[in-house]
Amino acid sequence: MTADISSPRAGAPLDPSRCAVALDTDDLDRALGLARVLRPWFGIAKVGLELFGAVGPRAVRSLSDEGFDVFVDLKLHDIPNTVGRAARAVGTLGARYVTMHAAGGADMLRAGVEGLVEAARPPGAEPPLALAITVLTSDSVAAPELLAQRALGASAAGCGGVVCATADLGAIRVAAPELLRVVPGIRPRGAAADDQARVATPAGALAAGADILVIGRPVTAVGDPAAAAEALFAG
Repeated sequence: MTADISSPRAGAPLDPSRCAVALDTDDLDRALGLARVLRPWFGIAKVGLELFGAVGPRAVRSLSDEGFDVFVDLKLHDIPNTVGRAARAVGTLGARYVTMHAAGGADMLRAGVEGLVEAARPPGAEPPLALAITVLTSDSVAAPELLAQRALGASAAGCGGVVCATADLGAIRVAAPELLRVVPGIRPRGAAADDQARVATPAGALAAGADILVIGRPVTAVGDPAAAAEALFAG
């Protein structure tokens, strides 16, 4: 599945549908407040382990009600039967994207994809898109051979996309050009990398071929999230 997302014109604001805000908090009210403030720049809200662990499906439904495409980032990784059942449960929540670890292998990914397709949903609604995690951006090295293997496995299993670092995009595009490419580890130029080993600016990631950018602490862990978002995308 190739992303139907064109590159922005020089000087034009980035389409919010290409930007996911990582709401890494255990407080649903704070998550919703951040999402509302950042809505002009972000059309996707990412619910990770912390927020889902704190309030569960309510986070997904609340953000969906706010008009966001919801990215459920649970990184499913277990035996195929367990992942398939978990994906079926998550697929009922109204998420647009769901992650699972490519390291689990093609059979596990395929079970996850099938679970998402089988999940109950409103008539006419598309199943969530399965995103395969290739190599975490906190890892300092990602071998091109491993990236290609995981991208090919994701494609063969029916995943719609992958999650990878900016530095990995070249290998991914060669191996499986049809996959949507979701890139975390986005930072302003010169900012601290925190616990991310492989980071990039928004412009650098887009130039390398990213379809969707995932951004968290640079806009959520600051005093003025809106000003930080405006500066990040202007830089």
